[in-house]
Amino acid sequence: MGTTVRRVVTGWDANGKSIITSDGPTPVVHTNSMRPGFSSSEVWVTDGVPAKTRETHEPTDRPRSIEPPTGGTVCRIAELPPDTTWLGKIDRVKAVAAYAEFGSSHAVDGNENAPHPFMHKTETVDYGIVLSGEIWMVMDDTETLLRAGDVAVQRGTNHAWSNRSNEVCRMAFILIDGTWKA
Repeated sequence: MGTTVRRVVTGWDANGKSIITSDGPTPVVHTNSMRPGFSSSEVWVTDGVPAKTRETHEPTDRPRSIEPPTGGTVCRIAELPPDTTWLGKIDRVKAVAAYAEFGSSHAVDGNENAPHPFMHKTETVDYGIVLSGEIWMVMDDTETLLRAGDVAVQRGTNHAWSNRSNEVCRMAFILIDGTWKA
């Protein structure tokens, strides 16, 4: 599992004053058996807009899915290991199985000619912020290198993340439910 992600959540006391209601590691951390070294710490999930600011339940306690709830958002921190830890061991068929572990097998089309085994798309707008390391954003016909401080705005397109370095890449992802309709 990757580095622990600390999550600090605010709320209100009985008198309506702002307080910190929790401070500790994210309660939900996902790994994937097909991608050793990968981890995804679920920071927060909203189920609609406007987001409910006074919810008392744990919003990350939900069925595993890449996508946020309909009309909602998800914030996660992911650690993507170097491709050398898994590349050559996974084909598109196994990638579909890996995404089934993520709860989103529908995100992968199984195209054997895809430029990367983990090519996928979701009906979301994603902000991918590189916190440390570097990562290649792979598209159907192009790719670009992103480094710490860079932000990708991914708008429901087919894509993959390829770590061609020797170090783990840590990214923050904020996904917003979207639609492919114009």
